[in-house]
Amino acid sequence: MVVVVVCGLLLLLGVLGVVRWGAAEDRLPQLVDAEGRGSAALAARRYVGYVTVLVVAGVGAGILVAGAGGRLVMRLLAVTADDAAQGRRTEAEEIVGQISAGGTVDFIVFTGLFFGLTAGAAYLLIRRWLPGGRLGGLAFGVLLLVVASTRIEPLRGDNKDFDIVGPGWVAATAFGLLVVLHGMLVAAVAARYSRALPLVAANRRCLLAHAPLLVLIPAFPALIVTAIGGVAAVGLSRLKPVVEILRSHKTLVAGRMVLAGISLAALPGCVITVADIAGRGP
Repeated sequence: MVVVVVCGLLLLLGVLGVVRWGAAEDRLPQLVDAEGRGSAALAARRYVGYVTVLVVAGVGAGILVAGAGGRLVMRLLAVTADDAAQGRRTEAEEIVGQISAGGTVDFIVFTGLFFGLTAGAAYLLIRRWLPGGRLGGLAFGVLLLVVASTRIEPLRGDNKDFDIVGPGWVAATAFGLLVVLHGMLVAAVAARYSRALPLVAANRRCLLAHAPLLVLIPAFPALIVTAIGGVAAVGLSRLKPVVEILRSHKTLVAGRMVLAGISLAALPGCVITVADIAGRGP
């Protein structure tokens, strides 16, 4: 019972975050100035700011929504499942009807780090092509639902757990809403933290603000990707023609068309998978 209450409070914090910060516009620093210039050192400092926002927004939303919220949905499905499902082992080697503090912590930490960082990175990459404010967060959440949820998690069609717990329509609805909320919280936290984050510097306040980067230390592959991305970003920031293209209105329109095209291409598969899950269950 205590585990369920704690997860509920964490999810509530996520909802409050969306309500409180969802309408804010982010203030992520440009890697170059208005004239398309900037020193390599300044571009590197700004890139570190991008990564810090990525970590805070991604891991924060991952823990509060994907982690704690996902655990609550799993508990809901266990409660609504019939007696034959109780005691059966799920794909994740969990026992239906049992919820432990240790298993919950492991699930929240893994989900928060892996899916959280992935969602945070995706948002930072495409955020300039999304609308501003709440509409942007909603759009990102819908993108996660349509493009990723049925191909990665949590609405993966080949997950046999949907044949054990259910009913299927409850699983499809609850997980679908959770994915959209996750995307909205990533955008909301990114907006809030970017407005308060100073450029990295050798003083206590700045170092504390960038301390979330320590999360990347255990994830060695993430460190490698971050370093490569930093070198690429700093290098591109020195090329004024490239910067002008990336910041042009044509690129903005093209980016939004690409996102729309990807969403439309992924939509039929998403609908089919969600409809299949909705019809499954004991």
